[in-house]
Parts: sequence; C-alpha cells; structure tokens
Amino acid sequence: MGNADVVIAALRSGYDGLAGQVSGFSDDDLARPSGAAEWDISQVLSHLGSGAEIGQAAIQAALDGEPNPGPGFSQTVWDKWNAMTRRERADGFLAANRALLALLDSLDAATRDTLRIDMGFLPAPADVATAARLRLNEFTLHSWDVRIAFDEHATLPADATAALLHGEPSLIGWIGKTDPLNGQQAVITVTTTEPASVFALRLRTPVSVDFDLPGQPDGTLALPAEAWLRLVAGRLAPRYTPASVATAGAADLDLLRQVFPGY
Repeated sequence: MGNADVVIAALRSGYDGLAGQVSGFSDDDLARPSGAAEWDISQVLSHLGSGAEIGQAAIQAALDGEPNPGPGFSQTVWDKWNAMTRRERADGFLAANRALLALLDSLDAATRDTLRIDMGFLPAPADVATAARLRLNEFTLHSWDVRIAFDEHATLPADATAALLHGEPSLIGWIGKTDPLNGQQAVITVTTTEPASVFALRLRTPVSVDFDLPGQPDGTLALPAEAWLRLVAGRLAPRYTPASVATAGAADLDLLRQVFPGY
C-alpha cells in the first residue's frame, strides 16, 4: 500500500469504529460533555461532520480543476451545522463522513499520487496523503473526545497512531506555545512504544521535533506513541495519563501540558 492508501485505510477504520458507537447514541448521550472543552458530544460530531463536508468540497474542486471554495463556503457550512439539533448532527456526521470516504476510496492509484489539493489554509497545495493525514489527525483526536466521555481509559487506535506519529512534524511549531518556557530552552529525548521511535523534542522558538538526538539531553520522556500524540494535542490531562509514562530532568509533564494546550 502507498502512503495515501495507509492513511485512508486508517481513516476508514476510525470512522467505522466511531460510527458504530454513534449509531447507538441516545439523546442523553449526545448531550453529554465531551473531551473537548465546552463541547457536548453532538458538537464534536458537528465539527467532524462539517469538516468532512468542507474537505470533500476541497478534494472535488481539485478534481474538477477549480479553486478551493474558500472561507465563505466554509462559513455557510458551519452555520448550517450549528443550527442543527443534536440528533441531526449525529445523523449528518454519519452521512458526511461516508461521502468523504467514498470520494477518497474512488481515487485511483495515479490520482492518489498526482492530485494536488488546495486546502485553503496551507501555503501550497497538498498531495492526497497529506490532505488525508490532516483529516485523520482531526478525526482521530476528536473521536477520542467522544469516546473518552464513555471510557476514561480510551486511547487512540494503533493504525492511526502509526500513520500520525511522524506524519506532519512541522505542525509542532504551530501548536507549541513558548510563553510557558519563560525564555528557557531544553532538548528532550522522547522514546515511544507501539510503534517504537526515538526523537528529540526541542523546547525553543519555535518548538520542533527531529531525529538529531542529543548526546546529553536536558530531559527524557518515555510513553506510548498514542499518549505522545494526545500530549501534543492537549489531551493528556493527569487523569488520562498512562501509568507507564516516565519523565526525567526537563521533561516536566505539567510544563509540557502548558506548551501544548490543545486545539
């Protein structure tokens, strides 16, 4: 399987798993607080449904040789979803994500390799693998926001974790906040399991990750790969932190939670 194939397969698997759960939600379930601050379950599903609709439009525009529909289109989609009832959001989530996956599944091997998609927020058009990975990242983390409301031990799926672990390292510089560092700098060696990896986290402006391992790091952090992804996405609160997470030196989890407050 090519890179895009792997990512799309993980997105399909993630949708199938969450859709099975959403299909059985009661009205009370949809009103529950989610793992996303200030959103109930239906609002998370609304975010994932509207995102699927906007993403599908961007891909279809690329296939048709047209520009990205633009922020005006996105706003009309958000307004529509915001006006829905909780049940309509749940039903719409299922339909919109099925439609996006059907479009992705319909792309042949050549198109998956050559198509370039104007995402509307990136400096240059993205290939299918990158566009799908961005969607996988959003879908996987917000799926956790739903599942954690019913299972406080919920983790990220293994196939999505493997596809996302080193997929878009430049995003770290965008999501990492340096104000909590108060001008201090540190290099932390991060060791993950499932999948196994070792890399350097550089706490500086901008925050970054790379594979240039320091001989004498300022700290060490060892944790499951899915917990690393949740950490940098602001979803590793103390109650959701696995007991296996180990830190030393400058790798202070309370500080890292401030550097990565979430999105």
